[in-house]
Amino acid sequence: MPNAFSKEERVAFENVLEGFNDALVLSRNVSVYNTDSSSMERSNNIIWRPMPYVAQSFSGTDMTSNFKDSTQLAVPATIGFSRSAPWAMTATELRDTLQEGRLGDAAKQKLASDINLAIMNVAATQGTLVVKRTAAASGFDDIAAADAIMNETGVQSFDRYMALSTRDYNNMASNLANRANMVGKPTTAYEKAYVGNIAGFETFKLDYANRLLARAGVTVSINGANQYYTPKATSTATTGETANVDNRYQTIAITVTSGTVRVGDAFTILGVNNVHAITKADTGQLKTFRVTAIVTGAGGTGTVQISPPIISGGGSTDAELQYKNCTATPASGAAITFLNTVDANVNPFWQKDALEILPASYAVPSDAGAAVMRASTDQGIEVVMQKQYDINTMRTKFRMDVLYGVVNKQPEMSGIMLFSQT
Repeated sequence: MPNAFSKEERVAFENVLEGFNDALVLSRNVSVYNTDSSSMERSNNIIWRPMPYVAQSFSGTDMTSNFKDSTQLAVPATIGFSRSAPWAMTATELRDTLQEGRLGDAAKQKLASDINLAIMNVAATQGTLVVKRTAAASGFDDIAAADAIMNETGVQSFDRYMALSTRDYNNMASNLANRANMVGKPTTAYEKAYVGNIAGFETFKLDYANRLLARAGVTVSINGANQYYTPKATSTATTGETANVDNRYQTIAITVTSGTVRVGDAFTILGVNNVHAITKADTGQLKTFRVTAIVTGAGGTGTVQISPPIISGGGSTDAELQYKNCTATPASGAAITFLNTVDANVNPFWQKDALEILPASYAVPSDAGAAVMRASTDQGIEVVMQKQYDINTMRTKFRMDVLYGVVNKQPEMSGIMLFSQT
């Protein structure tokens, strides 16, 4: 068989895959949903994934008037990440098998980094629980603040994770290392800058982190009353077609008196408090939101897309009562206060069920002149390695490929922490 892999290359590929698994730190801590390849190709690589239901309960024994429809919300998940690491070697270069192994390791490291980066970007840009800290990272109190906002929102208390920038993580390790009255953990923190599990979160150190720019000196208010959102499972077009609705976003009108608004900004609205997802009790804390898109302008009077939507029960529908997430609809002219007041690293945190990775695969023919090897990571992500020899140039081409999707099913079960804010 032309271009067949030698035994040495097969062993090398198995070693590369083992290292690939080790490098997938973040993808191990999100949910995995496996799709059918044929169905995904026919649906343009998009599948709608259900958001968690929220049930209602009532007092008494007579439930005659309480048998109402439930609204199931869903979000579109797309297999949209296609990453490849190609390289070529001449016939003389192939004499040094060590170099071949190093190139394979480099390709593995880059693809694993791409997958981790995709997960981090989704968590950092779409998480809506925002924890603002006015000092540098110091340890338990910081993580406990994330624990508090999740508990108050009704997020499950298990499988919680936080990824911290290197400097913020090391600041926490420094605080832990100085706790001489604790046994074991301070020593590990001092020797390896390791934090581990704190306040119910398993923490991880990032060697790269997103940055969120300051929005200090910006004056913005709500433009117009009754800007609440009514969740719905589907919508019907004027032509009669029914389509699913993505209920993670809402467009609101704002007035920008000074400065500009940008995608990623985190903010609160005067008079709009967070509620517990199940009990609907007022937490006494302002609801946090993110700007996800600029629709008609970031200065003057315009509209922006935000997440999560303002579900205050303003329309008194069953769906609003079921998915209510804040105490009130903002008043016209209500002040918007931005939380990202100093340029800072974004430290995402999430509950495992919020983020989901969708492994996919390529249908690469194995009898078309190129040698093909396949293997799957622990998360089900298929790694395809191909090799093809060109007799004209005596060069051998190699490539490693992965195909996958990442989705944030519930932005209110994920968020970001910002340090050193004013």
